[in-house]
Amino acid sequence: MKYRTGRLRLLLVMEQCNPAWPSVPLVAFNLYDRLRKLADVTLVTHERNATDLRARVADGRIDYIGESPAVAGWYRAVHAVTSKGGTNWPLQHALGYPVYAEFNRQVHRRYRRAVLEGEYDAVIAATPILPRYPYAISKACAEAGVPFILGPVNGGLPFPKGFESVAKKEFAGFNFLRLLGRLLPDYFETYRRADRIIAGSVHTRDWIRDAMGIPAERLELLAENGVSKRFFEHDLPSADASRPLRLIFAGRLVPYKGCDMVIDALAAAQRRVGRRLELSVVGDGPERPLLELRSRDRGIADRVSFTGLVTPDQMPAQFAGSDVFVFPSIREFGGAVALEAMASGLPSVVVDHGGLGEYVTPDTGYKIPASSREAIVAGLTEAICELATRPELQQHMAEKARARALEFSWEAKVERLLEIVTEAIAARALPLAA
Repeated sequence: MKYRTGRLRLLLVMEQCNPAWPSVPLVAFNLYDRLRKLADVTLVTHERNATDLRARVADGRIDYIGESPAVAGWYRAVHAVTSKGGTNWPLQHALGYPVYAEFNRQVHRRYRRAVLEGEYDAVIAATPILPRYPYAISKACAEAGVPFILGPVNGGLPFPKGFESVAKKEFAGFNFLRLLGRLLPDYFETYRRADRIIAGSVHTRDWIRDAMGIPAERLELLAENGVSKRFFEHDLPSADASRPLRLIFAGRLVPYKGCDMVIDALAAAQRRVGRRLELSVVGDGPERPLLELRSRDRGIADRVSFTGLVTPDQMPAQFAGSDVFVFPSIREFGGAVALEAMASGLPSVVVDHGGLGEYVTPDTGYKIPASSREAIVAGLTEAICELATRPELQQHMAEKARARALEFSWEAKVERLLEIVTEAIAARALPLAA
C-alpha cells in the first residue's frame, strides 16, 4: 500500500515508553523509535521516562507529563505493597489506576484543542498494553473526525486447567479485579470510538469482539512484540552432533515460566541419548535457589549454568552461543523472547497456550499442549531427544525459524501499523452511503 503524499502527522500516546526498561516500556520505545523515522510523531509519555529517553533520542518531539506529589506517593506505596514476596500484578494494576488516570486527564487537557484543530492525521494510544484502560483523548478524536487507533492491546490470558497451584503462586485469585476496569468511566466508549483496535493475540482479539461487540472489520491482529535487527546478525548455529547440544531458557525465574520443567526434561533426555546436553538459564527471580537445588537433585548440576540477569543488548550473544530455545511458560500472552530466539536461528520448544503458540510453527519448533505438568515434561523430553539425535532437523528448523521471525521485525511491524493508520484515514474520508 502507498501512503498519502507527505509524512503522516501522528500523536502517539504512551504512558510507558523507556529504552532501559524491559517488557512493555521497551516494546513501546521500539515502536516509537521506528515509527518516528517514517512519520512526524509527537510522543506523549510520563516524566519517569525522561532521563532514559533523552539519552537515546536527541531530536524527537516528546512531551513529558508530570504527576502530582500525591500521586507520586501513591505510586511508591502501591509498588511497595504489591511487590512483597513476588509481584501481585492484578492488585498492582488495580491499585495503580490513579497514576494512569492522572496521566490520561492531562493528555486530554493538553491535546484536545490540537486534535480538534486538525493538527494530527491520527492518534495512536499504545500503552498500557493491557485491555483495561480508557483514553479520554478518544473523545476529541470523535468530535474532530480524526482516526483513533487503539493498541496493540493484549492480556487477560487465563492459566490452563491443571495448573491451579502455579496460578495461586502468581496471585491469580486477584484476577477478579480485572472486572473493575469495566466500571471505569469511558472504558467501553473508548473501544467503541476506536476506528481500529489492534489486538496482540487471537485470545485478546476474540475477547474484545465478544465483550465489546466490536465488528470484525475494526479489529486487527498484530503482535505487539517485534524483533530488532541485531538478532539476525549472527550466523545460524551449526548442527554438529559431535559436540554438546546447547539449550537455553531465558526469562524471569518465577513458577509459571516453567524452568523447573526444563530441568526435569533435561535429566530425562540425558538418560536416553548419548550426546551431552547442556542448559543455560538466563534470568533471575525468586525461584533460582529452588532451581539450582533441583538441578543438583536430578544429577545434572554440571550441565546447568545459571547466568543471571543480562541486559537486552547482551541477549543476541546469549542466543548465538546456543542451539535450541526451551521455554515452557504456561501463561505468556506475548513472549518477545521466543521471537528473538527464532531470529537467532534457534528451534523453539514452547507450550501451546497464548502468544508462544501463535509464533511457533511445526517447521520452526515444537508446541506442546498445556494438558498437565507431566505431559509438558514428556513433550519437552521428546523434543530434546529428537533434536539431539537429528542434527539435520535442527538445521531445517533453524532456517525456518529465522525466516518466520522476519515477519515480526520491527520494520515489518511499523510498516503494517502505518498501513492500518492509512486505511483508517481513508475510511474516514469516504462519503457515507445514501
